[in-house]
Amino acid sequence: MDALVNKRIVKVIKGDQNAFAEIVELYQHQLYHICYRMLGNKQEAEDIAQEAFMRAYVNIHTFDQNRKFSTWLYRIATNLCIDRIRKKKPDYHLDAEVRGTEGLNMYSKIANEDELPEEELMRMEVQERVQYEISRLPDKYRAAIVLKYIEELPLTEISEILDLPLGTVKTRIHRGREALRKQLSNL
Repeated sequence: MDALVNKRIVKVIKGDQNAFAEIVELYQHQLYHICYRMLGNKQEAEDIAQEAFMRAYVNIHTFDQNRKFSTWLYRIATNLCIDRIRKKKPDYHLDAEVRGTEGLNMYSKIANEDELPEEELMRMEVQERVQYEISRLPDKYRAAIVLKYIEELPLTEISEILDLPLGTVKTRIHRGREALRKQLSNL
């Protein structure tokens, strides 16, 4: 896939906008999921993913084709997410009531025929709590935890995305995991 992407990048540098549209098609879902896991808000995740693609397009000439494009793109998105988190205080919650309903939140829209309603409620409460506790982690730990456990990226790629030595990434994941464990100890 890297060879395909590198061919598209050469075309983009030569001015072929359709080639970049193909790159967007390849990475849009994964990039959105990373942004959503970091921000916890659908609209903000879409905005940041779009901004990441725009920045990648504008700066495509700076991309080193000896490296993995996805790592470069995810790094742009992760940095944008961290900037967004730092700039604003949370004024929303995933467990906020859905407008026009009584007592329903976004998690209540998740359908699962295999579970009983009580089991689904318990699972949703756990999910809400875990997402909330992840959002309370310091930015440096949150990014490492999301990339490792939610997006399941290898440590070397996380190291490149965050522009940190591998040892630092391992430390941040360990400390983030320990912080989460303490926060979730009464669950």
